[in-house]
Amino acid sequence: MNVPTWVWFTVAVLFAVGGFVLLAADRAQRTARNRERRRWAALRGWQFAEVDQVLPTRWEHGALAPHGSGLAKDVVAGSTFTADGRRQVYVFDHETGGKISSVLIAVRCRRKHDVVVELWLPSVPVPQESGLDLLGPVGSRYAFVTNLNAARALMTPDLVEAAEEIGEDVVVVWLENEWVVAAAPPSATPARLEQLLRDVGEIADLVDPFDPDAEDADVTELPALEAASDAQDEQEQNEIYRPSN
Repeated sequence: MNVPTWVWFTVAVLFAVGGFVLLAADRAQRTARNRERRRWAALRGWQFAEVDQVLPTRWEHGALAPHGSGLAKDVVAGSTFTADGRRQVYVFDHETGGKISSVLIAVRCRRKHDVVVELWLPSVPVPQESGLDLLGPVGSRYAFVTNLNAARALMTPDLVEAAEEIGEDVVVVWLENEWVVAAAPPSATPARLEQLLRDVGEIADLVDPFDPDAEDADVTELPALEAASDAQDEQEQNEIYRPSN
């Protein structure tokens, strides 16, 4: 059966138009997310960068293990107050293979930990990372760790409760070096990210309790552009992000 040339030409045109529409929609979505992330950073008085190739290399576990370091897009960097004082934070889109796999929210502790702890939703396939052992259930999540004894010492009832507050849209939250990191879906709004910053900050407070002797030294490690004044940070605690129409 011979198909007329004009039919193949029409099909090719339709595919081309469909691809163009999808590309335009994706670009529009990214542009809108970029603008909204910029506004959020400006509201907080935080630093914004469109891309950072080095930032994702700070971590190897959690959401980065199956995808690699990739790129950080639409990066927000600053510091915010938790119950145990000011902590450095990053929020950025994690891009691999030209696609956003997740939005990462990272809160910095004052000291490095000698254990990696990953808390995964049970619906997610078991991570295939080498050097991780199954610790067991932690609330509704499953813990995979590099040091069973050190991880057990961290698993207090308060930590279990804080991990439960993270929400089921976050597939994994993990502790690595001096960071607590959570992986939110690409569709997460600034309002949702605000809540996650508070929740992840609470976990950071639990695994890294306040040490008055170390506070001054740790705060001075923050880059000048990322460290807001105490008065500004105190004001930020009461601000609520309201997306523009």
